[in-house]
Amino acid sequence: MSESAKRVRSKINGVHHPVVDFWRREVGGISSRNFSNRFSASENLVLRLEIYKKLEKHKGCVNTVSFNAEGDVLISGSDDWRVILWDWQLGNVKLSFHSGHANNVFQAKFMPFSDDRTIVTCAADGMVRRANILEGGKVKTSFLGLHQGRAHKLCIEPGNPHVFYTCGEDGLVQRFDLRTEAPTELLTCQSVDPKRRNMEAIQLNTIAIDPRNSNLFVVGGMNEYARLYDIRRIQRGGLNGSTHPADHFCPPHLVGNEDVGITGLAFSEQSELLVSYNDEFIYLFAPDMGLGSNPIPASSKSSVSKSESASSPKDENEQSVPMVYKGHKNSETVKGVTFFGPRSEYVVSGSDCGRIFTWRKKTGELIRVMEGDRDVVNCIEPHPHIPVLASSGIESDIKVWTSKAAERAILPENIELVSNTPRGWMYRVSTRRELLAQLFAMQSRRSRSSPEREGEPSRGRARLNLIRTFNYESSDENATDDGDGNSHEDFFS
Repeated sequence: MSESAKRVRSKINGVHHPVVDFWRREVGGISSRNFSNRFSASENLVLRLEIYKKLEKHKGCVNTVSFNAEGDVLISGSDDWRVILWDWQLGNVKLSFHSGHANNVFQAKFMPFSDDRTIVTCAADGMVRRANILEGGKVKTSFLGLHQGRAHKLCIEPGNPHVFYTCGEDGLVQRFDLRTEAPTELLTCQSVDPKRRNMEAIQLNTIAIDPRNSNLFVVGGMNEYARLYDIRRIQRGGLNGSTHPADHFCPPHLVGNEDVGITGLAFSEQSELLVSYNDEFIYLFAPDMGLGSNPIPASSKSSVSKSESASSPKDENEQSVPMVYKGHKNSETVKGVTFFGPRSEYVVSGSDCGRIFTWRKKTGELIRVMEGDRDVVNCIEPHPHIPVLASSGIESDIKVWTSKAAERAILPENIELVSNTPRGWMYRVSTRRELLAQLFAMQSRRSRSSPEREGEPSRGRARLNLIRTFNYESSDENATDDGDGNSHEDFFS
């Protein structure tokens, strides 16, 4: 029998059948690695995902979840300013410590090849910090750098135990090397329109590194473009180089749209770029779908005649249209987006309606919707080796999902009609500290963009009245688990 015939016989209705694949693995017809990849990518497993554990210890919204390289430890950060390491399989806390931040922790990750003892974090206070886990479970945290405004995301150079990048609402991208004393300020993100480049920097929400080429990273924020940079071309400290992006990515219909921004970015194992927009959809770009290093601004495009635009080869190229994923709602918070499966077979995102949405990457078809939070799901993190997901949102717990359901799930009806009413940022404020942080951040942003005019009610006075009427009776936000702010249960066992 030919090899192609064997491949056909291992499929039923065009899909790899797990029983046939299992038999083929046992008789040597398929390698263990290929069997594992096919098994982990099975849509049957996706449709059987359900909650395996709820991890409950945080006292505020959980803003970040991430697995270590082995996949046996989950790390989380929260509005309670704490970082927790979990044995997610048992549902136990391995270590809990105060991050050293003075506001909500937005990102916490293990540095690779550090034996899970080096953790880097960023937060709403703009600080970037390192936590070193010492013998006996003691934790030493230290200051690494600062953004002027909230620092939402960081990304680690693949396989490098020393280097990572951060971005913040000040538009700044910084490169940190743990072997040096200070970070390198790589660039400040500016508008592509030459007339606006000297104006306020573009606030950045997210950053990601291409896993196949660690020289390339992409940033996104309060602008329609995802900007791809090549670290080899970036100017450092006045040396020869360029801070212009190597490429820009944006769906054609959003070019020039000032009402959208990017909240999440992710690279697939094939270097495809996933971009999640607020008040819009999620788009998948192939590496060759970029608009170039200097895309034509919207003001210039408007001057191009319709006949010239219609004859553009770029418009005629069907491959320039990205795949789109619809059904979720992304308006209230800064949501991430990710791939799921050993070869990035699925796209997964949270939603304002409190659910988790899963699409087939190749077709854009929505195949699964799961109830993940009473309010909003912000974070989805896939396990590095097996079909397991971790999710978090406005609730103070973390949900771990495994394929243990007895029946395959079906899509609910009227998916897009079931959504929460927008509530604004105030519904998430539960403590005096959170209120003050939100108000002062809002004041700073608005004062830069539009100063108060005569005759208008004073925004500052209105905020002061709001503070005075706020209920100051709140629970202890920084209750520690023991005297030094750390708690640990068999972390080194």
